[in-house]
Amino acid sequence: MSQHKTSITESKQLSQELRILLIDDNAQRAESLTIALENSRYKVSHLASTNSGLLKQVEQIQPDIIVIDIESPSRDILESLSTISQYNPKPVVMFAEEQDTQAINLSIESGVSAYVVGDIQMSRVKPILDAACARFKEFQKLKNELTETKHELANRTLVDQAKRLLMKKKNLSEDQAYKAMRKTAMDTGQKLEDVAKTLISLLNTF
Repeated sequence: MSQHKTSITESKQLSQELRILLIDDNAQRAESLTIALENSRYKVSHLASTNSGLLKQVEQIQPDIIVIDIESPSRDILESLSTISQYNPKPVVMFAEEQDTQAINLSIESGVSAYVVGDIQMSRVKPILDAACARFKEFQKLKNELTETKHELANRTLVDQAKRLLMKKKNLSEDQAYKAMRKTAMDTGQKLEDVAKTLISLLNTF
């Protein structure tokens, strides 16, 4: 039953319309890309120039995907993409003429999911977007897992520190100190790490 529900959810996600913010100074090229994506889940909902301010455009439109067609990524665009990647991450596809390795590396570091060099056949646009979305999704999953791991390690460090302080100040065994903290957490409805923070603050003042 759960597998059936999962498959239904995945099907809905695959059929869900994804709005594209297209950054392109070439109106004819932008029209060709828009036509190439007809009858797909991708829709160019907004077209903007490279001078329109990427951060402002993303903030106002809140697109699902950003597609940039440009000769060479400027420093302003790369800085904007880096900010977006940090605070409002989205899949980013960049079509560019620039083949320089440094430019490509800087683009990827700024959060570009797919960097495609040279003229692009319109029949390849949809598969490229599919791959970029899949790569973005996987990257975000790994990023979230890493954040959770760091958070768990930080909490464990807090609990261990509070436990050592209880053992030293109250002359308790390790098991007694941990049980005392766990009981306090259950009695007060707090998380164990929050109890640990309070204990560290209190015990360090004495």
